[in-house]
Amino acid sequence: MRSTFDHARQAGPTVGVLLCNLGSPDEPTPAAVRRYLAQFLSDPRVVEIPKVLWWPILHGIILRVRPAKSAAKYASVWMPEGAPLKVITARQAKQLQGWLGERGHRVHVRWAMRYGNPSIASELDALKAAGAQRILVFNAYPQYCGATVASVMDEVSAWLQAQRWMPELRVINHYHDHPAYIQALAHSVQAHWQREGRGKTLVLSFHGMPERTLHLGDPYFCECHKTARLLTEALGLRPEEVRVAFQSRFGRAKWLGPSTESVLQALGAEGPHDVDVLCPGFSADCLETLEEIAMEGADTLREAGGGALRYIPCLNDSPEGMHALVAVAEQHLQGWPTREAALSSEALQERAARARQHGSSP
Repeated sequence: MRSTFDHARQAGPTVGVLLCNLGSPDEPTPAAVRRYLAQFLSDPRVVEIPKVLWWPILHGIILRVRPAKSAAKYASVWMPEGAPLKVITARQAKQLQGWLGERGHRVHVRWAMRYGNPSIASELDALKAAGAQRILVFNAYPQYCGATVASVMDEVSAWLQAQRWMPELRVINHYHDHPAYIQALAHSVQAHWQREGRGKTLVLSFHGMPERTLHLGDPYFCECHKTARLLTEALGLRPEEVRVAFQSRFGRAKWLGPSTESVLQALGAEGPHDVDVLCPGFSADCLETLEEIAMEGADTLREAGGGALRYIPCLNDSPEGMHALVAVAEQHLQGWPTREAALSSEALQERAARARQHGSSP
């Protein structure tokens, strides 16, 4: 007869990895985009304006006008499987599980979106239900920003508050200067040049943030520039051959600069030269890269008198990109019992007994 205190021993991986990214609407429709924007733009980490001032603007103007326009943009980049960011993040999570497994790590990898589906809470529930006693929260954003990484951790913290038993947590806040990440970026640029030839200028376009975030102590601006400097050095380029810019401005506040639009306009005015554009702040292609840069940016450059804008895709689930994600994950998994050798002798004996019972080798 089993004692009340007898519990089933854990047979599967006890370490989970949750790969987190920003999010996308469920469908490229005004209704779905409205739901997504309502959640995204209601986050005080994203819009740091008092609710009494912001909510009338959000619900009275933005959510009435913007969804239809944004839905058309999403439709222009929508993949057969869904939103590009979700599709690629799912692929990254699947490959991360496989790559880590090949390197001897027994982990359970899932993915989540900060806004939209699948939610962070639901995926943490799934990891815990699968037996994860330790969870690595892998923020896919290479550079730390309060509006991204801190917002993810707000959701993780809210989930923790509802747990009677909390798993042990680790967090990947950034990897903007990780050698494997810089090497992967350099490889993607070099491969692009081998296929397409080299443009006159390499523009590195990062997502924009209000300038006040820098003055409040957010390291995002500095980390973007460090990524740019390390990549420039890895490519053997002179500083004047690379331009750093910030895209996706919103509202009337002063934003980090220069803007990607103004840089492309200035380069276009220099003549019909081709320009290469890379977005190192995005781990996966999404609306902001595929539509705003590859489409709208190309129009901006051409209308200003420039040549072709050759967009260099994000690392996505490329072998080089996955190597970088695996290297970052392994660095943060150190010391946790992820490898076969980390299993106790008792656990190994139990596994062998189960294998014999099912007629297989352990």
